[in-house]
Amino acid sequence: MSYALMSQLFVRTLREDPADAEVPSHRLLVRAGYIRRAAPGIYSWLPLGLKVLAKVDRIVREEVEAIGAQEVHFPALLPKEPYEQTNRWTEYGPNLFRLKDRKGVDMLLGPTHEEMFTLIVKDLYSSYKDLPVILYQVQTKYRDEARPRAGILRGREFTMKDSYSFDIDEAGLQVAYDKHRECYQRIMERLGLEYVIVKATSGAMGGSRSEEFLALADNGEDTFVRSPGGYAANVEAASVAPGEPQDYSTVPSPTTIDTPGASTIDLLVTAVNEAAPRKDREWNGGDTLKNVVFMRVTPEGKRSPLIIGLPGDREVDEKRLEAAISPDEVEPFNDDDFEAHPMLVKGYIGPGVLTENLALLGTKGSSQITYLTDPRVVEGTSWITGANTADTHVINLVMGRDFTSDGIIDVAEIREGDPAPDGSGPLELARGVEMGHIFQLGKKYAEALGLQVLDANGKLVTVTMGSYGFGVTRAVAMVAESSCDDKGLAWPRNLAPFDVVIIVAGKDEQAHEVASKLAEDLDSAEVEVVLDDRNVSPGVKFADSELIGFPTCVVVGRGLKDGVVEVRDRAQDTARNVPVDEALAEILSEVRS
Repeated sequence: MSYALMSQLFVRTLREDPADAEVPSHRLLVRAGYIRRAAPGIYSWLPLGLKVLAKVDRIVREEVEAIGAQEVHFPALLPKEPYEQTNRWTEYGPNLFRLKDRKGVDMLLGPTHEEMFTLIVKDLYSSYKDLPVILYQVQTKYRDEARPRAGILRGREFTMKDSYSFDIDEAGLQVAYDKHRECYQRIMERLGLEYVIVKATSGAMGGSRSEEFLALADNGEDTFVRSPGGYAANVEAASVAPGEPQDYSTVPSPTTIDTPGASTIDLLVTAVNEAAPRKDREWNGGDTLKNVVFMRVTPEGKRSPLIIGLPGDREVDEKRLEAAISPDEVEPFNDDDFEAHPMLVKGYIGPGVLTENLALLGTKGSSQITYLTDPRVVEGTSWITGANTADTHVINLVMGRDFTSDGIIDVAEIREGDPAPDGSGPLELARGVEMGHIFQLGKKYAEALGLQVLDANGKLVTVTMGSYGFGVTRAVAMVAESSCDDKGLAWPRNLAPFDVVIIVAGKDEQAHEVASKLAEDLDSAEVEVVLDDRNVSPGVKFADSELIGFPTCVVVGRGLKDGVVEVRDRAQDTARNVPVDEALAEILSEVRS
């Protein structure tokens, strides 16, 4: 006998949800006995989970090798030096697991392996004749997530496929990039995931272009935007079309008005409509220029104020801000910071004063202040904004005439209905989970680590690289998330731990004999089958079958007196009676369809 017996499987199902579960996949994978929590963001994989993980792994490997990639495997424990050369030892900040060996030598647990791939190619290849080449691995990665959540969807230890292309020029990189893009589309389709490809930021990875493959999910942690005309971008990478410069020749000179207690946009609008009413319409939040102050922190720990001017009816999206200034981070500007920069009056910060007193402001604190404005704040636009004096604002302050900024930063919140930057229609906001990310790295890592080859003319040239990651453990969670229902998991057949579960729903000898014979025949036909022979009630077996998510359930019980067994389809939630002597052929037809 080679088929599995439920009584011998290392699995225990739970009736109650784990206390820390936030999303269905986390809840059900734990309850159904696929994974167990070892520590925050760290999970042990049990036999059922490993079977599903292996099937996802096989799909990923098949598709990556179909584009000519060759597999290698690097250690997870890595030396510090290559990461220092690319500056990622610092740029990764607190997300990097750092440690020392017994000799006090700095090491790290690999979050991703650009450096190691670059160095191995540098070690072995020296000519353009060796290129192009694509190398890949499926390996455990480590990132010290500040808020690990959602089970294996965002953990601190996870399995990822990362591949890297090495080419002599940009044209070759484009070919490799397009191959991976198509490869990932095939993987997503084989996993049965509904997805969208969106423009993305490169972050600490660097590079000139990147795209994310997002699986659609209402509770996904990634927000993206798309338009009817085909524009799609992660919200961090979405952009605002800058406004056109405006004629301000008829705009009056700035006027200071008293606005007692108007330290918020709503209070300010009310105060201005009372103190300086317009003839054509009322003032609104979009007429105000809000100046939001943060403390910018570099990976080395250097702190400096960052002030962002944007329309008052918008908020700064901190995820967009973090992406825009990466690898730097931002912290709230607290009372101590205001005390160290007394010319910044909380609630009344104004760009006119910033422009006039930038040098002075920088001297009081420990570092220079940076003032950046939203793309909507273009030359000639007129604003109501702070006068940098308590209870006082300015009207008719014109960008380019009365104040300037140090540059543009596009980090305001994106709203449903905002115009797409390419003119392709109004934006829709949706949510998803990042499954894959592809990057055109260019020469960043090759230059940092000295990866050069001789070209056809015998001249040393720097190799051009691409990087392509896909979350393997995350895919298990996302498939579970997208296919489950209120009864439990409902795996697609190509990923399920077993194709068929046979439930013995009776104690008589005939039921056991029929079930065992059917299990043997299915096993001989190379169908993955498990026989639920446990000495528990049929209700418990049915509940576990639905919770674990076997695609086909065969019930051998009371129907035998009529010469039938019951065949249940988990995905369709249907059941039908099948004559015993036709059951094998019926099940094989279903499994192989």
